[in-house]
Amino acid sequence: MKYKASCHCGQVAFEFEGEFKEALACNCSMCQRRGSLLWFLPREQLQLLTPEDAAARYTFNKHVIQHRFCPRCGIHAYGEGQDPKGQQVAAVNVRCVEGLDLDALPIHHFDGRAL
Repeated sequence: MKYKASCHCGQVAFEFEGEFKEALACNCSMCQRRGSLLWFLPREQLQLLTPEDAAARYTFNKHVIQHRFCPRCGIHAYGEGQDPKGQQVAAVNVRCVEGLDLDALPIHHFDGRAL
């Protein structure tokens, strides 16, 4: 299925295809504060609908994940990084996906604090 997603004000928007089986709730210092639910896909499957520089970047700790957020409304829309095999991945904040029933999506809790 094809999905569209965006920040609150629409300055950062993208689309992608996939099947949601679950979302990930991480308890690291960043994810716990922002309350995002994440779903991962290969980075090349995420198609930006707005210019790449519309989203600001933030990194912390080991600086391996590019947390992408809107500098206007502050919403974290997605992140970029590498999986353990070195493949480029995107982590979509499913709370930004249009028309998605979050109550129907199983949540996997991940201990990001332990990393």
